[in-house]
Amino acid sequence: MKKTSPSLDWCIVRCDEDNKWWVDSISDEENWDIENLGIIDPKQFIHMNELLDSMTEFGLQSQMVDEAFFTFEISEEVPGKKVKLERVRDSLLKAEDMLFALPDVLDEEKGPYADFMNHVTQVRVAMLNDLIEFAEPYTIEEMEEVLSEKQNNDFLEGRRSHFSDELVSILEFVPDGFEIDSDLDDEKDADKKGEEDYSDLDTHLVEVSDKEEKLLPDEDLKWDEDENREKEATPYEGGAPDDEKKP
Repeated sequence: MKKTSPSLDWCIVRCDEDNKWWVDSISDEENWDIENLGIIDPKQFIHMNELLDSMTEFGLQSQMVDEAFFTFEISEEVPGKKVKLERVRDSLLKAEDMLFALPDVLDEEKGPYADFMNHVTQVRVAMLNDLIEFAEPYTIEEMEEVLSEKQNNDFLEGRRSHFSDELVSILEFVPDGFEIDSDLDDEKDADKKGEEDYSDLDTHLVEVSDKEEKLLPDEDLKWDEDENREKEATPYEGGAPDDEKKP
């Protein structure tokens, strides 16, 4: 089916307890099997796009990203805690709005998404060989063997495979026992954040929704409060009070 086909106009999706979205119904029932059909939400794709961007210098062809996905935007909420998505024909990489991405898996073996996955696998392996000094060049077959074993373990443990997990496992893949510079930088940033001490702040718990992010105290606020506390704790520097005169 071509991207311009009018039959794929909308889909209704639901979110599970792991914050992953699944297709519940779709306009093109003839061509799509919705059983365990996942869809990538905007936040997931933003993370993936950051990973893809880091692979550009190693030969990633960005146009394959747009070719691999059908794009949708939120239309309305529907009963049962579900959301209706309307089909749009915007580029995932250039869109100004937050879009959902449904992989084009109508032909699982030779379709655009299959080509895209093969391409990012090749680029990831080329990236690893460029950044890591292996005794022997790392191969696509070795990578696929590791990922296949993980998928089999997930299947045996009853975990459904989602497109987001499948793609991120490739984009973040590093063989056991090795690290790349970006991983080390992330660890250093995490350690640095862990060293920041906010124990002297008078903090209060604030109820927030699952979608809101909790903010760390601002450094300027910390400085102001420390200054106020120093003023409060300043000892009395005058002389001793005069004794009351006896009559």
